[in-house]
Amino acid sequence: MLTDLSPLIAATAEWLTRAYPASGGALASALCEVQARQAVTVAAWLRYPTPTDAALVGIAGPGGSARLDWITGADAAAHCDDDDHAWRTWVDEVVASWAAALLTDPELAGLAVAALAEGSHAAGTPVRFRRLVAPDATDRRAAALLRHPDLLAPVASLHQDQLVDLLKPGRALIA
Repeated sequence: MLTDLSPLIAATAEWLTRAYPASGGALASALCEVQARQAVTVAAWLRYPTPTDAALVGIAGPGGSARLDWITGADAAAHCDDDDHAWRTWVDEVVASWAAALLTDPELAGLAVAALAEGSHAAGTPVRFRRLVAPDATDRRAAALLRHPDLLAPVASLHQDQLVDLLKPGRALIA
């Protein structure tokens, strides 16, 4: 049984960076990818806080990118062969939505990272998500599309209310 969320995190971050790519060369692409991966990691750890949750999504599957592709206007099926499409089955719509919300709302990102301290994923290891919660000017330029609130609004709004409810003060995450 898979209790590691790395396939889901990798695929969802890949979807975000393809939908909202960096501009400016290899460094910008790398910085954009790091920010997407940090946001997706935080979102995935909040969405699947226990090894049992991770195992269940590994068995059932996260759902894929079809609805996200439709919402953003990308027709993935039109330009994907079978090998390129396989990773898209590991994209998690809720995690992508939560990550989009975190990328566009610094206060929400701070609350989400703080909430991780209560969960089992970061237990015993100090985990920092600096590029998510405190991006510098270079990070912002590299991920201008990825952090643009208007562009990400259709994706972020899908499940943002669930994330906000989860992060309400006084509500404990399952550890």
